[in-house]
Order: sequence, then structure tokens, then C-alpha cells
Amino acid sequence: MRRLGDRFDARLIRDVDSIHFLMPFIYPRRADNEGYIKETIDLTEAMKFLEKKNAENDGYHYTMFQLVLTAILKILVLRPQLNRFIANGSMYQRNRISAAFTVKRKFEDTGDEGLAFISGLRVDTLDTIHQKMYEQIYQARKGSGGDAVDTINIFKKLPRFIGRTIIRFICFLERHGIVFESLTEGDPGYASVMLSNLGSIGMKAGYHHLSNWGTNSIFVVIGKMEKRPFYDQDGKVDMRMSVDLGLTVDERIADGYYYSKSVKLLKYLLEHPQELDRRLEEKPKMHKEK
Repeated sequence: MRRLGDRFDARLIRDVDSIHFLMPFIYPRRADNEGYIKETIDLTEAMKFLEKKNAENDGYHYTMFQLVLTAILKILVLRPQLNRFIANGSMYQRNRISAAFTVKRKFEDTGDEGLAFISGLRVDTLDTIHQKMYEQIYQARKGSGGDAVDTINIFKKLPRFIGRTIIRFICFLERHGIVFESLTEGDPGYASVMLSNLGSIGMKAGYHHLSNWGTNSIFVVIGKMEKRPFYDQDGKVDMRMSVDLGLTVDERIADGYYYSKSVKLLKYLLEHPQELDRRLEEKPKMHKEK
């Protein structure tokens, strides 16, 4: 039930501790409160898992990007503080989980981009996320950029001074927490997490900034897959396929301990990918941390 102070897309956190109550007033801008986390993932089991999934599937292939996206959606369910944001000086818990990313329609310098927006459900699995991604990417490459791009295209057609005035007014409302649901639907700035797959264009992982527009609190950059040395407890080395993830997070929504456990869970899921065949709400069978 919606209460006074709640938003259309989130509920107000009313029992926040004193430190997190003060932080939005001391550090009001999201882009000024970025924390950076890098994690290297051993892809040995993930590569075997994908090979098996694709051998059983004649259609749209399962990819490493889909594994990463599903794993991130799962930790958003299991670690709900990650699905929070700060707006207008208050902390909110989202009503749903979502992920957004851009889709290059043509791999050319002049090729434009479309937006893909995935809404996750607690009962989703890798298979259902795989199907949702196929539908979103198909629509983006067919020419439909989604609701956010369609809205932007409307402003492009207006005289510049009119479009500029309207956008400034919308930004004013957004800064004060007054937003229109129709304008935020499909906007990647309002997703729980945004992703960029730099590995698809042969680049290493880096970090992407957060934005003061919208409510997005986490940005994940996926680098290219490459072999690198892994050492066991005896110092023996083994070359394995791996990938780096670069996470940029709003440090105001959770503390370092919470982030640490969340990133460890993300690493565990990607190194034990069979867990992603289970519903997002199901805790990993072998994960020991409470």
C-alpha cells in the first residue's frame, strides 16, 4: 500500500540509520559519491556451462553477457539494499528490479544505438532473462529504440528554444523528486543497474560514471574475455579464461561491508553458473555466507 512520502516507483525508507540519513544532505549529488570496485571472474565453469546450454539450444545463443546480467539481477533480489537510490534528499527502495544497456544497431562508426530495458521478476531464471533479452535486442536492432528514445525524438522535432525550455523544466522537477512515470518508463537512468559490454568491441573493463539524472545507483562495465594466470595455495599457476568487471556504485546506499558481501556473491554466481538456472529469489545452495 502506497504511503505518504512514497514514489510511484519506490517506497520511502523510514527507518534509515542516522549516518545514512545525513549523507544525502552532506553529499547531495550522486555523481560526487562514486565508489569503484573491480572483480576478476574465473570463467572456466561458465564457458563449459554456456557450451552445454547452446548445444541444447538451436535458436538465440546464450552468451556471457546474459550470465552477467542474470547474476546481477539475482544479487539485486538477494541483496535488496543494492536496489535503493537517493532522490531529493531521501532514500528509497525500488518496487522492481531492472537492467538497461545500449544496443549497437550496426558495428560501424556511424551506426546509431538503441536502448534495451529488462524488468526482472523474482521467479525469473537465466532462461526467461535470455528470452527477454532476445526480444529487447531484436526490437532495438529493428529500429525501435524504446520509450526513452521515442520521447527524445519528440524533443528533437521541436524548435530548439522550446525543447530547451521544456527539458530545463523537466530537469527542475526531476531534481525535486517530481517525475512523470510516462517519461521514466524505459529510461536507463531509472534502471536498478546499467551495463556496458566493452568486451563485445574488444576493450578491457573500465569504470563508467553515474549520473545525477534519474535514480540509477550501479553501473557495471564488462571487459573482454582473456586468459590470465591463476595461482593455487601452493603457488602453482594455471592459465584460465577470465573477465574483469568494473562496478561504479553510489556509496551512500550501503556500506563497504554490504558491498563486499554482494560482490563476493556475484563472483560466486558467475563461477557456479548452474545457480542461474534457479529462480532469482532462490539462495545459492553452496553459498556459505548468511
